[in-house]
Amino acid sequence: MSQHASLKKSSSVGAKRSVLKRYERVKLLQKRGQWEKGTSPIGLPKTEPEA
Repeated sequence: MSQHASLKKSSSVGAKRSVLKRYERVKLLQKRGQWEKGTSPIGLPKTEPEA
Protein backbone atom coordinates (compact mmCIF):
# COMPACT_ATOMS: atom_id res chain seq x y z
CA MET A 1 0.00 0.00 0.00
CA SER A 2 1.41 3.40 -0.93
CA GLN A 3 1.49 6.49 1.24
CA HIS A 4 -0.78 9.44 0.44
CA ALA A 5 1.09 12.45 -1.03
CA SER A 6 -0.01 14.78 1.78
CA LEU A 7 1.62 12.55 4.39
CA LYS A 8 5.04 12.41 2.75
CA LYS A 9 7.82 14.62 4.01
CA SER A 10 8.12 17.88 2.19
CA SER A 11 11.30 18.60 0.28
CA SER A 12 11.19 22.13 1.70
CA VAL A 13 11.76 21.08 5.32
CA GLY A 14 14.61 23.55 5.63
CA ALA A 15 12.66 26.32 3.92
CA LYS A 16 12.40 29.74 5.50
CA ARG A 17 9.21 30.31 7.47
CA SER A 18 7.08 33.29 6.50
CA VAL A 19 5.22 33.43 9.82
CA LEU A 20 6.88 34.39 13.11
CA LYS A 21 5.80 33.51 16.62
CA ARG A 22 4.95 36.40 18.96
CA TYR A 23 8.24 36.20 20.89
CA GLU A 24 10.16 36.19 17.59
CA ARG A 25 8.30 39.30 16.44
CA VAL A 26 9.05 41.10 19.71
CA LYS A 27 12.73 40.14 19.43
CA LEU A 28 12.87 41.40 15.84
CA LEU A 29 11.13 44.68 16.73
CA GLN A 30 13.59 45.18 19.62
CA LYS A 31 16.49 44.63 17.24
CA ARG A 32 15.03 47.21 14.82
CA GLY A 33 14.43 49.70 17.64
CA GLN A 34 10.64 49.70 17.16
CA TRP A 35 9.78 48.10 20.51
CA GLU A 36 9.60 49.98 23.81
CA LYS A 37 9.94 48.04 27.03
CA GLY A 38 6.62 47.70 28.85
CA THR A 39 4.54 47.79 25.65
CA SER A 40 1.84 45.14 25.38
CA PRO A 41 2.74 42.22 23.07
CA ILE A 42 -0.92 41.97 22.04
CA GLY A 43 -1.75 43.52 18.66
CA LEU A 44 1.80 43.68 17.31
CA PRO A 45 2.33 45.14 13.86
CA LYS A 46 3.00 42.74 11.01
CA THR A 47 6.70 42.10 10.56
CA GLU A 48 8.58 40.41 7.75
CA PRO A 49 11.33 38.02 8.79
CA GLU A 50 14.87 39.10 8.08
CA ALA A 51 16.30 37.88 4.81
